[in-house]
Amino acid sequence: MNLAEILKIFGDECRLRIINLLLEQRLCVCDIEKILGTTQSNTSRHLNKLKVAGVLSSTKKSQWIYYSMNERFLQENEKLIEFLKEKFSQQEIFRQDLIRLKELKEKGEECEHVLTNVQRSDI
Repeated sequence: MNLAEILKIFGDECRLRIINLLLEQRLCVCDIEKILGTTQSNTSRHLNKLKVAGVLSSTKKSQWIYYSMNERFLQENEKLIEFLKEKFSQQEIFRQDLIRLKELKEKGEECEHVLTNVQRSDI
């Protein structure tokens, strides 16, 4: 991916917020939408653009698709990732997203855990 393509794909705040989260850990669509307060279709659209561009990778586990940062992209763009992390730490919206991520995990409200708990309570 050349510089213009990278800057174009990163030229959207929602995609930057997704990258901020996925630099921390892999997540499924429903967790990302909860944290960002966006719709499933909007979140999926942004995730697809990032995946097609080679920024993200995905894996399927049961009915969930988990997204993570593409290792090759991370390796090829180390300085850019360092720059983004620094900028993310300086802006409130990105810090708040990480706080919501931490709260989601602490409460066990990640979509996989919620469904597992619901299935267990049906037994």
